[in-house]
Amino acid sequence: MARTPASGRDGVTQPIAFYYGAGELDRLTRFDKVVLQADFYSRQELGLLRERGVQTLGYLSLTEDVGPRAPWQRAERNPDWGGAFVHVGDPRWVAHVVDQATRAMATGFRGLFLDTLNIEHNYPEDLPHLLILIAAIQEEARPAYLLANRGFGLLPEIAGLVDGILFESFSARWVDAGRYEPWPDDVLEAHAEVAERLLGLDVDLYALDYADSDELRDFAQRRAREFGMLCFVSDRVLSTI
Repeated sequence: MARTPASGRDGVTQPIAFYYGAGELDRLTRFDKVVLQADFYSRQELGLLRERGVQTLGYLSLTEDVGPRAPWQRAERNPDWGGAFVHVGDPRWVAHVVDQATRAMATGFRGLFLDTLNIEHNYPEDLPHLLILIAAIQEEARPAYLLANRGFGLLPEIAGLVDGILFESFSARWVDAGRYEPWPDDVLEAHAEVAERLLGLDVDLYALDYADSDELRDFAQRRAREFGMLCFVSDRVLSTI
């Protein structure tokens, strides 16, 4: 799928950014696409970015809920971020997520970033429900751009529902004590095998990596290019652009 270049801006722009802070509109105009937290930006701010040729994608979690206790939540929580895992097929959860998607589009987002899709190891029974949820989002959001984060347990079907796939932490990762380092060789090889499968799909391919040094950043960007991915590198909480 061919990328649509940004227009209405001077100078060279970068393909994509993931930024979970607020503001920084001038910096965000350096990118063709930006993934943002949907509640952090107003209609006016999104309109300004659109006028500057930036395609904004609103964040959407499909299998974890950070809100107050709700009937669709499981007892288990994500140990890294604290969100509650959900019963993806619960009709109330489906309605909740589709409503979030609809409100993000109404606010002015021109696409959605579908996160927390890699549930194949913990809740494989929910994978069919997850595909149905993505299809419901696509129906509401079309023709807006949909970018899926991983979701490898949904291959190849997911490629018919989204426009792009992101390989988060493809080459580099954050570890305990605030350190960043490359994945071990065996993990890099496993990731390469998945990346080769992605190359056969008709979707845009992106990588998101984590680094705190020029050396590690260059390694991640170089390796992403080898597998046909456009790469963005940030810190663990996506606070830098």
